[in-house]
Amino acid sequence: MIEVRLKRNESIERAISRFKKKVKESGFLFELKERQYYTKPSEERREKKNRAKRRNYYQRLRDEKSL
Repeated sequence: MIEVRLKRNESIERAISRFKKKVKESGFLFELKERQYYTKPSEERREKKNRAKRRNYYQRLRDEKSL
């Protein structure tokens, strides 16, 4: 369960932004979206492979820029 406690003299807007950041980092919304519909195991493997390809491609681009 994600919990955010207000700090002393902290605005509500700041607490909400911290909450949103924690939700995003936890991957809760991503998992909820994925579980919304059934996906076949073969489709999951294909998507996992495509995500890895994209991740590697962008990592190579970042490495080339830093050189």
